[in-house]
Amino acid sequence: MRSSTWRALGNSYRVVEAEKSLSPERARELAAGVDGVLEIVSAEGGAVAIVIWNPDGTRAELSGNGTRIAAAWQAERTGEREIRVVVGEREVRARVLEGGEIEQDLGVVEVGEPEEVDGVRFVPVSVGNPHAVVLGDPAQVLTIGPLLETHPRFPNRTNVQVARIDGPGEVTARVWERGVGETQSSGTSAVAVGAATHGEGEVLVHFPGGDLLVRLSAGHATLVGPVERID
Repeated sequence: MRSSTWRALGNSYRVVEAEKSLSPERARELAAGVDGVLEIVSAEGGAVAIVIWNPDGTRAELSGNGTRIAAAWQAERTGEREIRVVVGEREVRARVLEGGEIEQDLGVVEVGEPEEVDGVRFVPVSVGNPHAVVLGDPAQVLTIGPLLETHPRFPNRTNVQVARIDGPGEVTARVWERGVGETQSSGTSAVAVGAATHGEGEVLVHFPGGDLLVRLSAGHATLVGPVERID
Protein backbone atom coordinates (compact mmCIF):
# COMPACT_ATOMS: atom_id res chain seq x y z
CA MET A 1 0.00 0.00 0.00
CA ARG A 2 1.34 3.42 -0.98
CA SER A 3 0.37 6.60 0.82
CA SER A 4 1.27 10.28 1.06
CA THR A 5 0.14 13.10 3.30
CA TRP A 6 -1.17 16.42 2.05
CA ARG A 7 -2.33 19.66 3.66
CA ALA A 8 -4.94 22.16 2.50
CA LEU A 9 -4.92 25.17 4.86
CA GLY A 10 -4.19 23.11 7.95
CA ASN A 11 -6.72 20.45 6.96
CA SER A 12 -4.59 17.33 6.36
CA TYR A 13 -5.46 14.09 4.58
CA ARG A 14 -3.63 10.84 3.95
CA VAL A 15 -3.96 9.75 0.32
CA VAL A 16 -3.96 5.96 0.16
CA GLU A 17 -3.55 3.57 -2.78
CA ALA A 18 -4.73 0.26 -1.33
CA GLU A 19 -4.85 -3.14 -3.03
CA LYS A 20 -8.37 -3.72 -1.70
CA SER A 21 -11.14 -1.48 -0.40
CA LEU A 22 -10.57 -0.07 3.05
CA SER A 23 -12.73 -1.15 5.97
CA PRO A 24 -13.95 1.41 8.52
CA GLU A 25 -11.52 -0.08 11.04
CA ARG A 26 -8.56 0.23 8.67
CA ALA A 27 -9.58 3.77 7.71
CA ARG A 28 -9.58 4.75 11.40
CA GLU A 29 -6.05 3.36 11.76
CA LEU A 30 -4.79 5.23 8.71
CA ALA A 31 -6.45 8.47 9.86
CA ALA A 32 -4.33 8.65 13.02
CA GLY A 33 -2.75 12.10 13.15
CA VAL A 34 -4.68 13.52 10.17
CA ASP A 35 -8.17 14.87 9.49
CA GLY A 36 -9.17 12.05 7.18
CA VAL A 37 -8.23 9.55 4.48
CA LEU A 38 -8.65 9.81 0.72
CA GLU A 39 -8.87 6.29 -0.67
CA ILE A 40 -7.97 6.15 -4.36
CA VAL A 41 -10.52 3.99 -6.20
CA SER A 42 -9.18 4.67 -9.70
CA ALA A 43 -6.79 7.16 -11.30
CA GLU A 44 -6.03 7.65 -14.95
CA GLY A 45 -5.07 10.74 -16.97
CA GLY A 46 -7.23 13.68 -16.00
CA ALA A 47 -9.56 11.73 -13.71
CA VAL A 48 -9.41 10.30 -10.20
CA ALA A 49 -12.15 8.59 -8.15
CA ILE A 50 -11.94 8.62 -4.36
CA VAL A 51 -13.67 7.58 -1.16
CA ILE A 52 -13.40 10.12 1.67
CA TRP A 53 -13.07 8.66 5.18
CA ASN A 54 -13.51 10.60 8.42
CA PRO A 55 -11.20 9.74 11.35
CA ASP A 56 -14.07 7.90 13.07
CA GLY A 57 -14.38 5.43 10.17
CA THR A 58 -17.46 6.97 8.59
CA ARG A 59 -17.57 8.13 4.98
CA ALA A 60 -18.03 11.76 3.96
CA GLU A 61 -20.13 12.62 0.92
CA LEU A 62 -17.81 15.46 -0.07
CA SER A 63 -14.84 17.52 1.12
CA GLY A 64 -13.71 20.63 -0.70
CA ASN A 65 -10.23 20.41 0.80
CA GLY A 66 -10.17 16.67 0.16
CA THR A 67 -11.10 16.93 -3.52
CA ARG A 68 -8.58 19.75 -3.94
CA ILE A 69 -5.89 17.47 -2.51
CA ALA A 70 -6.98 14.60 -4.77
CA ALA A 71 -6.74 16.91 -7.80
CA ALA A 72 -3.26 18.06 -6.78
CA TRP A 73 -2.18 14.44 -6.21
CA GLN A 74 -3.32 13.38 -9.68
CA ALA A 75 -1.86 16.49 -11.31
CA GLU A 76 1.52 15.75 -9.71
CA ARG A 77 1.44 12.18 -11.03
CA THR A 78 0.32 12.95 -14.57
CA GLY A 79 1.19 16.57 -15.31
CA GLU A 80 -2.45 17.22 -16.21
CA ARG A 81 -3.76 20.68 -15.24
CA GLU A 82 -7.46 19.86 -15.44
CA ILE A 83 -8.67 17.01 -13.24
CA ARG A 84 -12.07 15.40 -12.70
CA VAL A 85 -12.48 14.18 -9.11
CA VAL A 86 -15.32 11.70 -8.63
CA VAL A 87 -16.75 11.16 -5.14
CA GLY A 88 -19.70 8.77 -5.22
CA GLU A 89 -22.23 10.24 -7.64
CA ARG A 90 -20.71 13.74 -7.49
CA GLU A 91 -18.06 14.99 -9.89
CA VAL A 92 -15.82 17.94 -9.07
CA ARG A 93 -13.94 19.60 -11.91
CA ALA A 94 -10.63 21.10 -10.80
CA ARG A 95 -7.97 23.16 -12.51
CA VAL A 96 -4.39 23.87 -11.46
CA LEU A 97 -3.78 27.63 -11.59
CA GLU A 98 -0.52 29.47 -12.08
CA GLY A 99 1.20 29.49 -8.70
CA GLY A 100 -0.17 26.08 -7.78
CA GLU A 101 -3.58 26.94 -6.32
CA ILE A 102 -6.50 24.73 -7.29
CA GLU A 103 -9.80 26.07 -8.61
CA GLN A 104 -12.74 23.73 -8.19
CA ASP A 105 -16.28 23.71 -9.53
CA LEU A 106 -18.15 22.29 -6.53
CA GLY A 107 -21.55 22.38 -8.24
CA VAL A 108 -24.93 23.17 -6.76
CA VAL A 109 -25.37 24.80 -3.34
CA GLU A 110 -28.77 24.67 -1.63
CA VAL A 111 -29.57 27.18 1.12
CA GLY A 112 -32.61 26.53 3.32
CA GLU A 113 -34.72 28.82 5.46
CA PRO A 114 -33.32 29.75 8.90
CA GLU A 115 -34.23 27.36 11.71
CA GLU A 116 -33.81 27.24 15.47
CA VAL A 117 -33.14 24.28 17.77
CA ASP A 118 -32.39 24.46 21.49
CA GLY A 119 -32.07 28.23 21.25
CA VAL A 120 -29.51 28.14 18.44
CA ARG A 121 -30.51 29.80 15.16
CA PHE A 122 -28.82 28.46 12.02
CA VAL A 123 -29.12 28.30 8.25
CA PRO A 124 -29.11 24.77 6.76
CA VAL A 125 -26.97 24.46 3.64
CA SER A 126 -26.23 21.49 1.38
CA VAL A 127 -23.01 21.36 -0.64
CA GLY A 128 -23.41 17.67 -1.41
CA ASN A 129 -22.95 17.24 2.36
CA PRO A 130 -24.90 18.86 5.23
CA HIS A 131 -24.01 22.12 6.99
CA ALA A 132 -25.50 24.32 9.70
CA VAL A 133 -24.24 27.91 9.57
CA VAL A 134 -24.61 30.01 12.72
CA LEU A 135 -23.98 33.77 12.82
CA GLY A 136 -22.05 34.79 15.93
CA ASP A 137 -18.65 34.73 17.59
CA PRO A 138 -16.58 32.03 15.83
CA ALA A 139 -15.17 30.95 19.23
CA GLN A 140 -18.64 29.63 20.05
CA VAL A 141 -18.03 26.73 17.66
CA LEU A 142 -16.57 24.74 20.57
CA THR A 143 -19.99 24.61 22.26
CA ILE A 144 -22.39 25.04 19.32
CA GLY A 145 -20.53 22.56 17.11
CA PRO A 146 -21.01 19.40 19.16
CA LEU A 147 -24.55 20.48 20.09
CA LEU A 148 -25.74 20.76 16.50
CA GLU A 149 -23.63 17.95 15.03
CA THR A 150 -25.47 15.28 17.00
CA HIS A 151 -28.87 17.00 17.39
CA PRO A 152 -31.89 14.86 16.43
CA ARG A 153 -32.65 17.49 13.75
CA PHE A 154 -29.73 15.93 11.87
CA PRO A 155 -30.17 12.14 11.97
CA ASN A 156 -26.96 11.66 9.94
CA ARG A 157 -25.19 14.44 11.86
CA THR A 158 -24.00 17.70 10.30
CA ASN A 159 -21.00 19.96 9.82
CA VAL A 160 -21.27 23.20 11.79
CA GLN A 161 -19.80 26.66 11.17
CA VAL A 162 -19.99 29.75 13.37
CA ALA A 163 -19.33 32.83 11.25
CA ARG A 164 -18.90 36.58 11.67
CA ILE A 165 -19.53 38.88 8.72
CA ASP A 166 -16.58 41.29 8.54
CA GLY A 167 -17.90 43.31 5.62
CA PRO A 168 -19.11 42.94 2.04
CA GLY A 169 -17.54 39.81 0.61
CA GLU A 170 -15.58 38.92 3.74
CA VAL A 171 -16.32 36.48 6.58
CA THR A 172 -14.41 34.97 9.49
CA ALA A 173 -15.46 31.47 10.56
CA ARG A 174 -14.51 28.40 12.56
CA VAL A 175 -15.56 24.86 11.68
CA TRP A 176 -16.79 21.83 13.57
CA GLU A 177 -16.61 18.91 11.13
CA ARG A 178 -18.92 15.95 11.44
CA GLY A 179 -16.98 12.95 12.73
CA VAL A 180 -13.83 15.02 13.25
CA GLY A 181 -14.36 17.93 15.64
CA GLU A 182 -12.86 21.38 15.11
CA THR A 183 -10.61 21.65 12.05
CA GLN A 184 -8.43 24.50 10.83
CA SER A 185 -10.36 24.90 7.58
CA SER A 186 -12.90 23.22 5.32
CA GLY A 187 -13.66 23.73 1.64
CA THR A 188 -17.34 22.86 1.64
CA SER A 189 -17.71 24.83 4.89
CA ALA A 190 -16.32 27.89 3.12
CA VAL A 191 -18.94 27.46 0.41
CA ALA A 192 -21.70 26.96 2.99
CA VAL A 193 -20.65 30.06 4.94
CA GLY A 194 -20.41 32.17 1.78
CA ALA A 195 -23.81 31.03 0.54
CA ALA A 196 -25.52 31.52 3.91
CA THR A 197 -24.08 34.99 4.53
CA HIS A 198 -23.89 36.49 1.03
CA GLY A 199 -25.80 34.33 -1.41
CA GLU A 200 -24.04 35.60 -4.55
CA GLY A 201 -20.70 37.01 -5.68
CA GLU A 202 -17.18 36.55 -4.34
CA VAL A 203 -16.64 35.84 -0.65
CA LEU A 204 -13.27 35.58 1.08
CA VAL A 205 -13.62 33.22 4.05
CA HIS A 206 -10.99 33.49 6.82
CA PHE A 207 -10.34 30.28 8.77
CA PRO A 208 -7.71 29.69 11.47
CA GLY A 209 -5.77 27.71 8.84
CA GLY A 210 -5.95 30.39 6.14
CA ASP A 211 -8.24 31.91 3.53
CA LEU A 212 -10.44 30.36 0.84
CA LEU A 213 -12.08 32.25 -2.00
CA VAL A 214 -15.66 31.30 -2.87
CA ARG A 215 -17.48 32.43 -6.01
CA LEU A 216 -21.26 32.04 -6.01
CA SER A 217 -23.52 32.46 -9.01
CA ALA A 218 -27.12 31.26 -9.44
CA GLY A 219 -26.77 28.60 -6.74
CA HIS A 220 -23.48 27.32 -8.14
CA ALA A 221 -20.14 27.41 -6.28
CA THR A 222 -16.48 27.68 -7.29
CA LEU A 223 -13.73 27.34 -4.68
CA VAL A 224 -10.09 28.45 -4.92
CA GLY A 225 -7.35 27.51 -2.46
CA PRO A 226 -3.84 26.12 -1.94
CA VAL A 227 -2.52 22.58 -1.45
CA GLU A 228 0.86 21.30 -0.28
CA ARG A 229 2.38 17.86 0.02
CA ILE A 230 3.78 17.07 3.47
CA ASP A 231 5.42 13.72 2.72
